[in-house]
Amino acid sequence: MLKKLPPREREIVDLLYERGELAVSEICDALPVALSGSAVRAMLKRLEDKGYVTRADSLRGFLYSPVVADSDARKSALSDVVRTFFNGSAASAASALLGMSERIDTGELDELERMIAQARRAKETGR
Repeated sequence: MLKKLPPREREIVDLLYERGELAVSEICDALPVALSGSAVRAMLKRLEDKGYVTRADSLRGFLYSPVVADSDARKSALSDVVRTFFNGSAASAASALLGMSERIDTGELDELERMIAQARRAKETGR
């Protein structure tokens, strides 16, 4: 879903996912390439019109945030990666991640085991 955005607009949405609600001045300060406030406001307006961001009034001016929950955006991005790099196979993607096991701590491995067991139970009960 986000991959359809032009690179600068994508950078802005990525910033909002990373940092949460931001004002235009904060977005300008955080971007790797200096852009004027009016250029950022124009991009935010386009993003708002496209349904990617929303704005809320505050004492600091408008604060912008992504419309889609970060968990949904992560799921969509991961689906794109699995489809593109792993031929649609979630098992192949998981195998690649587990191949990086030296970077995964014991707690994360325990969490993965719990999630696999939960997914298996859901599959067996038809949920």
